[in-house]
Amino acid sequence: MAVQDACARAPFAADAKAGRGRLHPEPPSPGRSDFRRDCDRVIHSTAFRRLAHKTQVFVYHEGDHFRTRLTHTLEVTQVARSIARQLGLDEDLAEACALAHDLGHPPFGHAGERALDRCLAAHGGFDHNAQTLAVVTRLERRYPAFDGLNLTWETLEGLVKHNGPLVGPRVRRKSGETLCGAASALPLVIRDYDARHDLDLASFPSLEAQVGAIADDIAYDAHDIDDGLRAGLFTLDALAEVEFIAHIVGDICAEHKNIDPARLVHELVRRIITVMIVDVVAETRGRVASLDPASVADVRAAESPLVAFSAAMAAADKAIKAFLWTHMYRHPRVMQVMTAAEGVLADLFGRYVAAPDLLPAEWRHDLPDEPGARARRIADFIAGMTDRYAIAEHRRLFDSTPQLR
Repeated sequence: MAVQDACARAPFAADAKAGRGRLHPEPPSPGRSDFRRDCDRVIHSTAFRRLAHKTQVFVYHEGDHFRTRLTHTLEVTQVARSIARQLGLDEDLAEACALAHDLGHPPFGHAGERALDRCLAAHGGFDHNAQTLAVVTRLERRYPAFDGLNLTWETLEGLVKHNGPLVGPRVRRKSGETLCGAASALPLVIRDYDARHDLDLASFPSLEAQVGAIADDIAYDAHDIDDGLRAGLFTLDALAEVEFIAHIVGDICAEHKNIDPARLVHELVRRIITVMIVDVVAETRGRVASLDPASVADVRAAESPLVAFSAAMAAADKAIKAFLWTHMYRHPRVMQVMTAAEGVLADLFGRYVAAPDLLPAEWRHDLPDEPGARARRIADFIAGMTDRYAIAEHRRLFDSTPQLR
């Protein structure tokens, strides 16, 4: 198969005109494709605006220049569009998947997710990916004819299956071990929506969705290095234990003698993103050439993902993540704040369960009697909070609130 020109549309790209539509049929938008319309709906959603005050790694008041969940999302979107453009894919669908991918994240990042997962342990647990589906299909209430944003099937597929099939023999563990996935093990929100609007959970998603997923990896590898250095959690010398990073730093220093340290870090981040994008595009073109898909249906029927790092870059990505896990995500300073943040959300959940009259009126209205459904509704409320709103609520309801610093 011939390599696609940067602007040529690939035959296996998703096509908004031939898409599977929306759960609630709507007339087409003049001047916008359905995928472009999805992007716009996400950008104008309340959940998207809340990302500005939700933690990526550092709580919002720890510094003005650390990434928030919103700036992370924008960086993922930029990387996704860049890759999609070079592969001849639909940039709007790749953007929609990237823009919406973290809408279900609770306050305080993964610490908040861990807290809510424990709170809902008896009721199916909490998963931010499943919560994203809940946000865009149920919790956003902006339109007179339906709940949610009524996004296209292709965007919803990308949000639910961005890591690959969820059921059947092609489900894989992170180690690559094949695992037969059972639909009964899926989060309830995914099972319920799939029953109404079949998301073809046993297949791979479009290449645009796969691009959105790998763009997430690229963006947070790069910006978490930047934020970790800015926070003083580790040094460039310590980063040299990652061979991939050491090579890039060496190249920069060889080209720019006596470079200012701040400029060195900025150049490092740029080159990490560039080198990873180049690698993904080359590896994906090779996989596409081997499969020679004639349509997006062929992409979905593939036995493995087509958008991927090369083996060497996958090893570098793994090394970066291992370094960040040890030196950043599990750094005592970060863990102290995140442990306290988990306590804030656990406190809020327990108080609302015990005294639901403390909930805002719109969340108290028609609160289910069944314990599992009631707990899920309370978790939906907490998951939608920003960091600062969660802290303010804790101060309102409790005599003492941790500083989270």
